[in-house]
Amino acid sequence: MTALAGILAPNVLAYAPEDGRRGLAKCLVITREDFARALGPVPPDHFVLGRLVQMIGHVWVADDETAAWVHEQIDGANERVLEWMAPYVDGSFDAAGLGRRLLEVCYAGEIRPESGGRATRVFEAQVPHFERTLGPVLEQAAEAGTLVRDGASYRLATPASAADTRRWRRHFRRSKRRTTMRWFKHAMTFANWLPYIVRKVERHTGRTIELTFLERTLPVVFIWPRVVHVLFTRPRREIES
Repeated sequence: MTALAGILAPNVLAYAPEDGRRGLAKCLVITREDFARALGPVPPDHFVLGRLVQMIGHVWVADDETAAWVHEQIDGANERVLEWMAPYVDGSFDAAGLGRRLLEVCYAGEIRPESGGRATRVFEAQVPHFERTLGPVLEQAAEAGTLVRDGASYRLATPASAADTRRWRRHFRRSKRRTTMRWFKHAMTFANWLPYIVRKVERHTGRTIELTFLERTLPVVFIWPRVVHVLFTRPRREIES
């Protein structure tokens, strides 16, 4: 488990008290070093970053020093959002608009079983969060001359350079490859991962999935035709049942 965490952080574990009768928690376990790297200026991918720029809550921290450190890492990640989003924004945008585009880019950077409208649904649940966290970022960028005010919105003072555009597009292609590699890792670290994925696909597509004997017995070998079918036949709009 430690070796795998060093290759593709974080480790994703299932916490299912009383054999799942009290529910199942999907837990991501990561070291301080990998946490700082994932939210830093040169993240290896967007698996952690794309999640922690969204709305989160602190359930428990060991001490005030740790809490301050976590806040510092997350605040730094939010302050750098405009750097990696510059190649993906056109025209005028406000904090909410940047948050919407951010989610669209991050979701496109992973192969996911949900519909293409999942990013929009997640955004709609977090509009106040993006206005609160990204509003000051845009204001500071305008004061620094990176952005130009356009009424109540902003626009880039200078479009992203060709070099930056290539850099971040390569980053998200690499991020998608690394996320796909994590599927094999989850099969080793995430107990009962197959029923979890099946329930998730059923919930977001509105379909009932009946796995074959071979798919249940050796999913890493036989599940791929079904995965491809789900990815290519996902509904365009989000379904929640």
